[in-house]
Amino acid sequence: MPLILGIETSCDETSAAVIDGTGDNVEQRSLVILSQDIHRVFGGVVPEIASRAHLTSIVPVVERALNEGGVKLEDIDAIAVTSAPGLVGALLVGVCYAKSLGFAKGIRVVPVHHMEGHLFATSLEHESAVPPFTTLLVSGGHTMLLDVEAWGRYRLLGATRDDAAGEAFDKVAKMLGLPYPGGRHVESLAREGDPTRFRFKPPMVRRSDAPGDDDYYAFSFSGLKTAVLNAVRGSSDIDVDRSAIARGFQDALVASLVEKTLRAAREYSRTRIVLGGGVACNTALSSVLAERALQIGANVFAPSPRLATDNAAMIARAGLFRHERGEHAGFDLNAHASQPIPGLIAA
Repeated sequence: MPLILGIETSCDETSAAVIDGTGDNVEQRSLVILSQDIHRVFGGVVPEIASRAHLTSIVPVVERALNEGGVKLEDIDAIAVTSAPGLVGALLVGVCYAKSLGFAKGIRVVPVHHMEGHLFATSLEHESAVPPFTTLLVSGGHTMLLDVEAWGRYRLLGATRDDAAGEAFDKVAKMLGLPYPGGRHVESLAREGDPTRFRFKPPMVRRSDAPGDDDYYAFSFSGLKTAVLNAVRGSSDIDVDRSAIARGFQDALVASLVEKTLRAAREYSRTRIVLGGGVACNTALSSVLAERALQIGANVFAPSPRLATDNAAMIARAGLFRHERGEHAGFDLNAHASQPIPGLIAA
């Protein structure tokens, strides 16, 4: 069975992993993730710092992944590396390192789209999280709703028209005086909040919505952020209102994500719904979606926090799929800040 080394450096995690298997019968042999905590000081990821940190970390991270996987570099059949989308400087570290290893050892290199990696991540832990299914990919940089007919055949039904869901969490966290990254801090604070104190309208959800409308599956969080900002500015005691505002924001955002996802599952008669991306760690999202999905006879599969955030195991898994299709890159492979997810078909 093929052994795949995965490398992920699209943002501020330097990660490497080893998997082996064929088709959907895959074993994760190792996963190493090194996060860059320094960005918390700046309230966001600083691209230049991220790139430099990857340079110093990638060699020991890959070596540790190989050691933990009980394999040598010479045993590897292909190197899967994130080539898009992401921070170009960060991506280039991983791409250049993968090409160097491939050239030196005669190993083929497989370019992987970061968001396709998130599509595969949940299947590493849930054997039923395989096509066909509806998927909601929610992270700091992306919010995408897709119908997955088969691996490599994806209908993009909707995406955010402004901020991604994770970015909205970070910006609301900043408004509320919470640390970066803000998702888990907003979620924790929201648990203490009164759900009736601030009721924000779920964005882009209306009773009159119908299939075929331009925004039937689309997302937007700019208006919700403005509503939160107005609530913060209008508060006479933010220390008292902070948790209720966090709860109101999270409830509205989750309601929008859940409603759009269920629309897609119903429209395409899917009985499996798969979550992916860092925001998939949000327990309010996964629990509300799971409860609502039961009403239409669907099951929800969510990755663990370790596989929801950026990691090389998902890149290796997507790379295995592409490797088995004979899709390998030449040594002219480059990194791209933005690129459509491969395998898109007409919606």
